[in-house]
Amino acid sequence: MQYKTQKIAYYFFAAAMGLLVLQITYGFIMGFARIGMDGLHDWIPFNTARATHTNLLVVWLLTGFMGSAYYVIPAESGRELYMPKLAIVQLISWLIVGVIAIAGFHVGWWEGRKFLEIPRPLDFLVVVNVLTFLFVIGMTIWKAERHSTTQMVLFFGLFSAALLYLPGMIWFDNQTLDSYYRWWVVHLWVEGVWELIMGSLLAFLLIKLTGVDREVVEKWLYVVVGLTFLSGILGTGHHYYWIGTPKYWLMVGGIFSALEPLAFLGMAVWAINMYRRKGLDHPNKIALYWTLGCAIMSFVGAGFLGFAHTWPQVNQWTHGTLVTAMHGHLAFWGAYAMLVLAVISFALPQMTGRNLMNTSSGYLAFWCSNIGMVGMTGALAVAGVTQVYLERKLGMDFLVVQKEIEVHFVGALLAATLFTVGISLYIYNFIRYGLPSEEVIASNKAGA
Repeated sequence: MQYKTQKIAYYFFAAAMGLLVLQITYGFIMGFARIGMDGLHDWIPFNTARATHTNLLVVWLLTGFMGSAYYVIPAESGRELYMPKLAIVQLISWLIVGVIAIAGFHVGWWEGRKFLEIPRPLDFLVVVNVLTFLFVIGMTIWKAERHSTTQMVLFFGLFSAALLYLPGMIWFDNQTLDSYYRWWVVHLWVEGVWELIMGSLLAFLLIKLTGVDREVVEKWLYVVVGLTFLSGILGTGHHYYWIGTPKYWLMVGGIFSALEPLAFLGMAVWAINMYRRKGLDHPNKIALYWTLGCAIMSFVGAGFLGFAHTWPQVNQWTHGTLVTAMHGHLAFWGAYAMLVLAVISFALPQMTGRNLMNTSSGYLAFWCSNIGMVGMTGALAVAGVTQVYLERKLGMDFLVVQKEIEVHFVGALLAATLFTVGISLYIYNFIRYGLPSEEVIASNKAGA
């Protein structure tokens, strides 16, 4: 790390780790409720726990993306962040809004629209906050003497994510119209512009960790961006099958959903190819593990498992069941959570001068969390397929079926425990690093 303002990323990373712990906590609350141990119901009903769990996922990932941008943009721009104090104000206000939103969920203050439950007044504060963030990184790029494809794809991915938040703020009395535009936010984020963020951060990491020429890495980045827009935009159609939209969405959604795995396959092939061509034996092995793991697991979770239940003839049975949860868990983990953890693993040694991730606890964190997540995905897959058969083929009552599949959530809780062990080890290493070192930054700048 050569620029002292890059250390601002550390505080975003620390906040992301705290939010991740909170998200996991609410996941356990739901898991125990699923097996009949719902002792917190009077204080935290299942729907409150679910809304909090899913919204914390979005918030901690966005916090990680912001921290990643504050680390990567100065490195790519060759200059300090523009108005770094404003970035600190932005983090504080971001967390305040998040705390108010979560507290609101617990007293029934929300919109009740899945993934977009945050109350409308807070929506406007989020917009102001994100505009502040974009202003800081945008002005940093504007005043930079050098520009790169990686830098620009990252900025426009973040800018597009902010832009696509706005359709979710439009109010419709008609349920079909409301769902139609709500998916502009939810789908076009995670299967559209977030993939641009993912591609640019992967490009940055692969350049730094493998030593492959920037020109070669960024040519692949163009391919990934092209595949993302080719499939992701019209792939939104797989959310429009059964909400009252015209029937042509069955064909459009089916065809382009079948193409969506190509973007994630492209990222996996890209990352593995760069690793095989590497000319640099980088000392930060665990960051490379997280980077390659992100590319591979995103293809499995987001690409393969996504396609497995979005084909119309399959989705007519699986829609709204735990099959969706199966896909969602591994998709978010592989594509975005592992990405944030990869950036943190790379950045911390640069910030502090200590490489504590290449330890037994660092490798255990990687393997325990990944094996645990695969176990959770498997348990949800079995529960989901069982639910489809009992509920939608045999016609059993919904609540009766939920009782029948309780046993699978015991397996999910065991896997979640292993996953939590991995995350705990990761956070343990994060804490051991301590705060960024001014001496290390000065030394890196002098040696550049």
